[in-house]
Amino acid sequence: MQRYKLVIQYDGTPYVGFQVQENGNSIQAELNKALKKMTKGQYIPVSGSGRTDSGVHANGQVVHIDYPKAIEAVSLVRAMNSLLPTSIRIVSAEAVSEDFHARYSVTGKRYIYKVTTAAIQSPFRRQYELHHPFKTDVDRINKAFEAVIGEHDFTSFCSTKSDKDSKVRVVTKAEVKRNGDELIFTFEGKGFLYNMVRILVGTALQIGDGLREVEEMKQILEAMDRNAAGPTAPAHGLYLDEVFYKNFN
Repeated sequence: MQRYKLVIQYDGTPYVGFQVQENGNSIQAELNKALKKMTKGQYIPVSGSGRTDSGVHANGQVVHIDYPKAIEAVSLVRAMNSLLPTSIRIVSAEAVSEDFHARYSVTGKRYIYKVTTAAIQSPFRRQYELHHPFKTDVDRINKAFEAVIGEHDFTSFCSTKSDKDSKVRVVTKAEVKRNGDELIFTFEGKGFLYNMVRILVGTALQIGDGLREVEEMKQILEAMDRNAAGPTAPAHGLYLDEVFYKNFN
């Protein structure tokens, strides 16, 4: 057995999420099917760095597998991509030690969220960014984001469906930049709660539009009440951009 770390990109539009579920097809299920064909019927567990929801995309999801036969990393990439749907691509593979775990070895993650402020939504980008045709003030948003940097209880920015007992998380970066008619939100941290990034974006857009004051971000955080925050931004603008590891990259 050789353990491999795989970096994966996918268009989350046609899937119920990363994890195998009974209510539809998932990225993990497609990976399992490809590996089963490669090993002539053997089930190969796929361990991911974490789940992504239905409609969420990935530039750099990471999984690990224990492959039962000798195979070069480049051949593993080529074989899997030949069997996977074109909405899922293995970007790279590398042999790693058994100490590496795609989930438990994570030291941080980066998510990005894409928004277009164009007056008319492009039909070619409609599944990959939120259409928000307003004069959003990025300076107001970045000023508000100063309140969420560091270690905080993010109950206000977590779905009530979350099963996590502790809502304390550490955010090391929260910012938005404008690129033409596009706003790119970037969030980095050790880990994120269910819908946390999407609720932060939904709240930030209200601040950027002048519907809330900059100071309210801190007040919402301190309230520890989901009802205090803004709406949950749609899934299709969200991307798992990169997963960070120590001593494994």
